[in-house]
Amino acid sequence: MGIRLDSASAFQGAVISPHYDSLLVKVISSGKDLGTAASKMSRALAEFRVRGVKTNIPFLQNVLSNNQFLHSTVDTQFIDENQELFNLKPTQNRAQKLLHYLGHVMVNGPTTPIPVKAKPSSTDPVIPPVTMGDPPVGFRDVLLRDGPEGFAKAVRAHKGLLLMDTTFRDAHQSLLATRVRTHDLKKISPFVSHNFNNLFSLENWGGATFDVAMRFLSECPWKRLQELRALIPNVPFQMLLRGANAVGYTNYPDNAVFKFCEVAKENGMDIFRVFDSLNYLPNMLLGMEAAGAAGGVVEAAISYTGDVSDPMRQKYSLEYYLKLADELVKAGTHILCIKDMAGLLKPEASKLLIGSLRDRFPDTPIHVHTHDTAGAGVAAMLACAEAGADVVDVAVDSMAGMTSQPSMGAIVACAKGTKLDTGIALEKVFDYSEYWEVARGLYAPFDCTATMKSGNADVYENEIPGGQYTNLHFQAHSMGLGNKFKEVKKAYAEANKLLGDLIKVTPSSKIVGDLAQFMVQNNLSRAEVEERADELSFPLSVVEFLQGFIGIPHGGFPEPLRTKVLKSLPCIEGRPGASLPPMDFKALEEGLRAAHGDDITPEDVMSAAMYPKVFQEFKEFTSNFGPVDCLSTRLFLDGPKIAEEFEVELERGKTLHIKALALGDLNKAGQREVFFELNGQLRSVLVKDTVAMKEMKFHPKAQKSIKGQVGAPMPGKVLEVKVEVGSKVEKGQPLCVLSAMKMEMVVNSPLAGTVKNIHVTVDSSLEGDDLILEIDEE
Repeated sequence: MGIRLDSASAFQGAVISPHYDSLLVKVISSGKDLGTAASKMSRALAEFRVRGVKTNIPFLQNVLSNNQFLHSTVDTQFIDENQELFNLKPTQNRAQKLLHYLGHVMVNGPTTPIPVKAKPSSTDPVIPPVTMGDPPVGFRDVLLRDGPEGFAKAVRAHKGLLLMDTTFRDAHQSLLATRVRTHDLKKISPFVSHNFNNLFSLENWGGATFDVAMRFLSECPWKRLQELRALIPNVPFQMLLRGANAVGYTNYPDNAVFKFCEVAKENGMDIFRVFDSLNYLPNMLLGMEAAGAAGGVVEAAISYTGDVSDPMRQKYSLEYYLKLADELVKAGTHILCIKDMAGLLKPEASKLLIGSLRDRFPDTPIHVHTHDTAGAGVAAMLACAEAGADVVDVAVDSMAGMTSQPSMGAIVACAKGTKLDTGIALEKVFDYSEYWEVARGLYAPFDCTATMKSGNADVYENEIPGGQYTNLHFQAHSMGLGNKFKEVKKAYAEANKLLGDLIKVTPSSKIVGDLAQFMVQNNLSRAEVEERADELSFPLSVVEFLQGFIGIPHGGFPEPLRTKVLKSLPCIEGRPGASLPPMDFKALEEGLRAAHGDDITPEDVMSAAMYPKVFQEFKEFTSNFGPVDCLSTRLFLDGPKIAEEFEVELERGKTLHIKALALGDLNKAGQREVFFELNGQLRSVLVKDTVAMKEMKFHPKAQKSIKGQVGAPMPGKVLEVKVEVGSKVEKGQPLCVLSAMKMEMVVNSPLAGTVKNIHVTVDSSLEGDDLILEIDEE
């Protein structure tokens, strides 16, 4: 092979002294010429794994890649003239970092919050067989050939009903708290590409999946898009874009939304479903313009609420939806979508709404999205198709029903042999479903069926979106309200009325949910909230909504609630993002490079633009624990069992063979040594036992009978303390900010006075009613 190793002082346990010959091993490579020998030497050096001492390997690798060296034009000034040789690239050390992660999980449990005690299944799903060769032609080939306009015409001219599969995004957002990992999506992707090429699209990105990927799964959302695109080249990808909010929960400068869509399109996104949580037209138009400018297919989505077939509910009437559709078609949308995010469309309403839209817009493709929470989803979607819809949303059977989408198999079977025939083979749906039925077991700790055994027609009353239902349930458990979820659902309906009967979809649905949990946590009725609005510490999302941070709701803001809550706080008039200065991407990139090194990509810049704090935490996590997306889902969530052997593929051709050997006793530093065998070599990592290290501290509770004691209105972490001991405060003045599960709340002063004592610091973890501070009343 042309490589020779002469051993020196390199053996396990060797002591390398700086005062003696520190040669570990001599490597000699040979080849037909210098270039060949250098290439072999570079590969040999890359294979070395040396622990415990620094080596000159990075420097030697720089020398071996230097053009002057490779052309044999070096002299004694070579190093002085090539200072870039000292720009040493740090080693990735991926294996050791992964061992550290596995050890951490074995000692301390999962790094992602687990809502219930269920364990991931020990059974991995079997991937159905896939034929060799390239996948068949699909609708994406039409899009690439004819562009967005030609694609829309082809969809409208298509005979039969087209389907969008939500299994890769909204289905698991609705059933599994958005926790499905790229690892499991990749495994089934080739099967989808070869057997579902006649899908209208595959929804696999955007919405909550973007931040959850970084926040809870510790993986890059852009890498997911890139890898899935490589595996599924023939089916159009579809994403959910929150209008002017992009994939965030706040407003961004216009250029950030445009840049986001541009980068998404470059990474393989095709269809942008653009909506606004209030159906606020200016926000929707900005998102449509951004998606169109990027070269994507624009699917403008009208969020549906109420019941157009009920003459008693007239705030969101048929005329309201038709007028909004007029504006969107006039603005140039390629496809018109009805987004029924709570599953409120009944068959009769479906016929009325879709039939009216089809009559008014005979040439525009119509796409309908719903959830099956009440169990009427299949009937509603078939009614939509009969009334003229071109595309409806489904999820594969084992990931369908309840708060997810209607069953793919049911729609395919019902349409078979009719004018709505989907052209999808039912037996392939069964194979696809079998994979997800087993894969779903890996996510048992997040499965809504742990606490929710069926769909529920009470959604027609509370109108909770399917994508929010399980997240709200999870959030309620995290805040100690799991046994009061029935009250939370009732409070959700009351909170919606308090806020003026809103269109409810992220982020407006989160605002209603935050207010509902606040009401249950503090045992408040709708009447009490209205009466005491000027003294209550409302969730930050509610306050910002009333300030106009996400736009203007249909019918305006609720009064006098808005005036009571805001007092003298400023309000935003018009489209919130219009007043924001452009984002400086160059400065952002420079800051990221300074903090994280030169491996920052344009995609990283966009992640930081959307979620600066989440991206920072994600980079810190990967710096400590390496590429955990390589791990199987069970290992990621639960870690290995003692004596378990497994493989981890870092990349093609680089596979780690790992065996978990033992867990050591707690040492004086509060650490445990975890022993592994890695590629036949003994390795160990020291892991801090966070449970053992916790000191028992009992935080005092606020006494409601003592007027100046301010307690935490919910469990959470302290983000910011806005006052100091001795500060003069007015009634309603912000004292501190709490955060729990994406929900932020500003705690306001209940009275005017002087701050006597502060019992919390930044990052303090609090339970409900824990004492925050004491105020001496004036």
